[in-house]
Amino acid sequence: MTREQRMTEVFVEVADSLTDDFDLIDFLQQLSARCVELLDVAAVGILLADAHDTLQTMAASDEHTRLLELFALQHEQGPCVDCYRSGQARTDINLTDPETTSRWPQFAARAADTGFVAANVLPLRLRGRVIGALALFQTDPDPLSNGDITLAQALADVATIAILQQRTLDHSQVERAQLQYALTSRIVVEQAKGILAERWHVSPDAAFAAFRAYARAHNLRLAQLARDIAAGTLDTTAIPHPGHLTPHN
Repeated sequence: MTREQRMTEVFVEVADSLTDDFDLIDFLQQLSARCVELLDVAAVGILLADAHDTLQTMAASDEHTRLLELFALQHEQGPCVDCYRSGQARTDINLTDPETTSRWPQFAARAADTGFVAANVLPLRLRGRVIGALALFQTDPDPLSNGDITLAQALADVATIAILQQRTLDHSQVERAQLQYALTSRIVVEQAKGILAERWHVSPDAAFAAFRAYARAHNLRLAQLARDIAAGTLDTTAIPHPGHLTPHN
């Protein structure tokens, strides 16, 4: 299958996800995986602003990237923070450049420890309203092609439309409440992921893959399944151990 054919499939997949009660957390997690698949990047992070205009990590292609974004938010540093504040895209950011390391000392050091040497960040924006940022991290310094940047912005735009679907910017209080619910749900998902990882003695990424696969196989929303796991009302032995799963994004 050519890259163009795969791109078409992904956009059809995205369109099919935009139903009345689509699972926002799963959608953004899927989007982060598709970005890694389609773009010449090593990892992806998606951040959204909460009701207090504070960025929160909503999805990441892997656990190392999620922790990096959490670290960035704790120190209020990094490309996503700047992108959200300015509403402007930044591409080909050299994370080893002295100017960058001076501007974001803690973030740049943590990114280097993670293996990232370059980053690109695009705003999640609609009609001048910025609700978050999409971060693309690279382990090599070569700039992304114009085609990759254009595709990344298209995916960012799709994510923004998905988040704001069936809402109007005039009803900001309702929109904020819905977004806050999604952000709170993400916290519960992380708790469930940690519980399973500890119980199974596997990595958080492997635990999340098993947890997500089970939710999809049984048509369950990630947040509700996570709440059941955290509350101890679900027999987690019903979830196939990660070692028994067939890889699936």
